[in-house]
Amino acid sequence: MPEVRCIGADGHQFGVIPTHEALRVAEEAGLDLVEVSPKAAPPVCKIMDYGKFKYEESRKKKAARKNASVIMIKEVKLRPKTDDHDIDTKVRQIRGFLQEGNKAKMVVIFRGREIVHPETGQAILQRVVQQLVDVATVEQIPTMEGRRMTMIIGPKAGLRRDGMAPAVMAPAPVRPAGPSVGPARPPGAVAGPRPPGPPASVGPGRR
Repeated sequence: MPEVRCIGADGHQFGVIPTHEALRVAEEAGLDLVEVSPKAAPPVCKIMDYGKFKYEESRKKKAARKNASVIMIKEVKLRPKTDDHDIDTKVRQIRGFLQEGNKAKMVVIFRGREIVHPETGQAILQRVVQQLVDVATVEQIPTMEGRRMTMIIGPKAGLRRDGMAPAVMAPAPVRPAGPSVGPARPPGAVAGPRPPGPPASVGPGRR
């Protein structure tokens, strides 16, 4: 390319100059001439430290990958006649997936004539969801796919990675009242002066 639009390391615009002139400016500064926009006419080049530029780009990509949250969908298979023990095992397994921030795809597989009673599969799925109501939210209601009934649940909003639900402030405990003094007043009563007692009896005076 005979000429380029050159930008200095400090952002200074050299404008369109011959390529050999841009290379000379970069060499004098002890830097590199890097093509940043090859499809422009003429191509845009910037004077920079190419090694430092690549290092910074690598750091940015690593940070982006580290901060990116990857959500996986874990599949759990069930049967219409899954017994209580196996359901409890599946529930613990799904709870672990949700606590890790993943989703769970529950699949009920029908065999033979079981397919004529899809309500049995719905009952199994509903039973599992009821046991996970504290950590799960339904994202896809049960749907039939051939001989498979599928349902997807995800972690409830605000669920921490350790599986704890969002903290809720408990009401302050009410302290029991101390021993009452005197008869209890009815609600709304206002304390007032005590009524005068009966007059003290006076014996016959001495003559």
